[in-house]
Amino acid sequence: MAVSMRDLDPAFQGAGQKAGIEIWRIENFRPVPVPKSSYGKFFTGDSYVILKTTALKSGALRHDIHYWLGKDTSQDEAGAAAVKTVELDAALGGRAVQYREVQGHETEKFLSYFKPCIIPQEGGVASGFKHVQEEEHKIRMFVCRGKHVVHVKEVPFARSSLNHDDIFILDTKSKIFQFNGSNSSIQERAKALEVVQYIKDTYHDGKCEVAAIEDGKLMADAETGEFWGFFGGFAPLPRKTASDEDRTVQSHTAKLLSVEKGQAKPVDADSLTRELLDTNKCYILDCGLEVFVWMGRNTSLDERKTASGAAEELIRGSDRPKSQIIRVIEGFETVVFKSKFESWPQTTNVAVTEDGRSKVAALLRRQGLNVKGLAKAAPAKEEPQPYIDCTGNLQVWRVNGQEKVLLPASDQSKFYSGDCYIFQYSYPGEDKEEYLIGTWIGKQSVEDERVSAVSSATKMVESMKFQATQACIHEGNEPIQFFSIFQSFIVFKGGLSDGYKNYIAEKEIPEGTYTEDGLALFRVQGSGPDNMQAIQVEAVASSLNSSYCYILHSGSTVFTWAGNLTSPDDHELVERQLDIIKPNLQSKPQKEGSESEQFWELLGGKSEYPSQKTAREPEGDPHLFSCTFSKGNLKVTEIYNFTQDDLMTEDIFILDCHSDIFVWVGQQVDTKNKLQALTIGQKFLEHDFLLEKLSREAPIYIVMEGSEPPFFTRFFSWDSAKSSMHGNSFQRKLTIVKTGGTSTVDKPKRRTPVSYGGRSSSVPDRSQRSRSMSFSPERVRVRGRSPAFNALAAAFENPNARNLSTPPPVVKKLYPKSVTPDSAKKSAAIAALTASFEKQPPPARETIIPRSVKVSPPTPKTTPTPEPNSKENSMSSKLESLTIQEDAKEGEAEDEEGLPIYPYERLKITSTDPVSEIDVTKRETYLSSEEFKEKFGMKKDAFYKLPKWKQNKLKMALQLF
Repeated sequence: MAVSMRDLDPAFQGAGQKAGIEIWRIENFRPVPVPKSSYGKFFTGDSYVILKTTALKSGALRHDIHYWLGKDTSQDEAGAAAVKTVELDAALGGRAVQYREVQGHETEKFLSYFKPCIIPQEGGVASGFKHVQEEEHKIRMFVCRGKHVVHVKEVPFARSSLNHDDIFILDTKSKIFQFNGSNSSIQERAKALEVVQYIKDTYHDGKCEVAAIEDGKLMADAETGEFWGFFGGFAPLPRKTASDEDRTVQSHTAKLLSVEKGQAKPVDADSLTRELLDTNKCYILDCGLEVFVWMGRNTSLDERKTASGAAEELIRGSDRPKSQIIRVIEGFETVVFKSKFESWPQTTNVAVTEDGRSKVAALLRRQGLNVKGLAKAAPAKEEPQPYIDCTGNLQVWRVNGQEKVLLPASDQSKFYSGDCYIFQYSYPGEDKEEYLIGTWIGKQSVEDERVSAVSSATKMVESMKFQATQACIHEGNEPIQFFSIFQSFIVFKGGLSDGYKNYIAEKEIPEGTYTEDGLALFRVQGSGPDNMQAIQVEAVASSLNSSYCYILHSGSTVFTWAGNLTSPDDHELVERQLDIIKPNLQSKPQKEGSESEQFWELLGGKSEYPSQKTAREPEGDPHLFSCTFSKGNLKVTEIYNFTQDDLMTEDIFILDCHSDIFVWVGQQVDTKNKLQALTIGQKFLEHDFLLEKLSREAPIYIVMEGSEPPFFTRFFSWDSAKSSMHGNSFQRKLTIVKTGGTSTVDKPKRRTPVSYGGRSSSVPDRSQRSRSMSFSPERVRVRGRSPAFNALAAAFENPNARNLSTPPPVVKKLYPKSVTPDSAKKSAAIAALTASFEKQPPPARETIIPRSVKVSPPTPKTTPTPEPNSKENSMSSKLESLTIQEDAKEGEAEDEEGLPIYPYERLKITSTDPVSEIDVTKRETYLSSEEFKEKFGMKKDAFYKLPKWKQNKLKMALQLF
């Protein structure tokens, strides 16, 4: 489309260069900018052009243009607004979607720009209208309709305007009344309260009373009597009569018309297909309520104006004032438009260039105007952040048939592609302990175990009264939160579960499960020690990639391979992973282009391989949908320009971020629907409502109201007090409108959560982290321990066990460098450890795994004070010997109280040799001080200072309650 200077109205020059809203009013058939202070104020006698510019994550700017027609605007001014909208689109490069908005029948997208509502005022600039001047307050009444956005219309102040189906607002001088029709929904009532707040702030300076009147309560209270007093007393309401306003436009089979010389002519076709649309023409697609104008890329500005006029004439001729006209440009069609066709190709061969935009930019540049916004902005490059506290406690189970097997801490980050896993992670939230329970589905796992994994995880969430976030994650689509929790993550080929073994036996598939002595190739990836992965790939040369580092081993032979596009940080990661996969063996470094013959022989010879890093699915611009799920059918409604207030406690919503989706479940959703949340998420991925090529294996998070994780709330301006309020949506908002505050559930305050993981300046120093970040196989990885405990463990590590090529471990020692004797090291470490236990006892959490809980049970201890100088080889024994004297004193004191001491194995509720004649509610008191500290990770006095509910959770985890 050619662009000339005459096509550009001076008022539009420089428009759409930055995100936000711009508004023009049509005056004498020309657009005149509206001051920002008047945005949202519309007059019934005027026409307006509204431009919404949105900055996308890709760096591009998206434009939506609306022209709003007041009920009293002249036909000429309405026509001028329609034409100027086409001109504005041309000035922006011909890519905007254009909407016709008629007063009282606006689209939800348009109303979302001016939340909570618009209330047009009488008056205008055209045809003798005068803007109404402010005068003494007069009583007005409005009807409110809408569950997500509110259509507000002023109605006569009379009893006859009221009905049982709608919500009405009576605005008097000293009080605002909201009358809730008995047939209205809770969500509609809650949204109407936002209009009440708007009226209170706009017309009463926030200084007036608010009252809610329930239809059918008669004279139940003083406020109800006061309300009916304005109507001369109570009387039964008449039935709602159907008016022209209430008539719905029936949608009919879409009819395609071709616009030629200003005339719309039907297109003969058995079905609607993309091939019917010619890039050199304009078309009208009449769907009843929606009338689309499709404009080919090669059409002129005059042809587009003519097609728009033909659509206006079509609506006027068939008396359809409610019909919405939506104009789309070839190559930038909306999802709704595409859905009207039986077939629409995923990609079209449309020459979409910057030609129109660059020409406009050149014209504006000659006039000395800033044209920065007309060029596509470069996408902001930022490393993804996990937005989760990574210092919590982790448990992992491998699914084996219908059962789950708890993994020891040393194996909980080692997964097999043929298996499914369940993980439970607890971490400190803003004011309580937060939980993330998820499933990891291996690519080679069998269907039965996939179902079993999801079922088990769902039951775990249900057992916690739905106060945990649930995640469903597929191999290869892991989100940053998952990797940050596991930190060092390895995926082996094959599987260990019975389901996988039976499957390959039945199908006679060769056994390919990883073995330490076999041939294996691992691709190493990640952003740092807190986020690194080793993925086993086929041991062939074509699996290599110049952008990655690799580990190749066969028996005792170990190679590391660094691609030419890798960085020193990548090389450090491969050495750290080597410590886990092949400890105690010296590797043979290989650089791309100078490999040894032995290296290629292990890979079966040279072959071509890629050089570019595989791009992960980027996070898209978020979209929020409300959901209705019934009889297996999912219906969604998009909520534009969403905020936290759009999340209603009675409903289920989906936040679509393209790379992953969140299913938000309100507190007042019934249990049956809560249990269907994952199914709803899967259905959403299956339908791909926005036609954005969603992966069916994208991560799904089930988020419960009141337990929203930070990686969900970051998409909102979040107020946690709102999600913790009592009552339904209407009751909550009524509290806010009346008092300006929130009535929340009382919760004990916790410590402020630490900064989130990730490689940024906000990440705490490693010495401040409470989780061990060790990578040596000899280094015990203990979760939930204090930094002093982890440093103590590092102090007794055998330095000779590390791979000689590995960088020094990232652990700060607690003793000065100048002090070298072992006694000094031990004394400083013990002092730090003692201070840590006494001053900052670790919180008791349901998910703590005591370090003594391993696959093979420990030997029961029958005496409270073993030899303090015992010299065992394990590091744990060395740690125990350092603190045993202190524990012995505590044990003796308890012995003086006359309490017998029993081993843990006999005190468990599942013991095969249980102890009799004890207080079964206080089993832990019969443990020796040493074993108590070993199991609970703290001394008894610290344990009994914890809240009762935390004590019980920890005892349940240890099978002592």
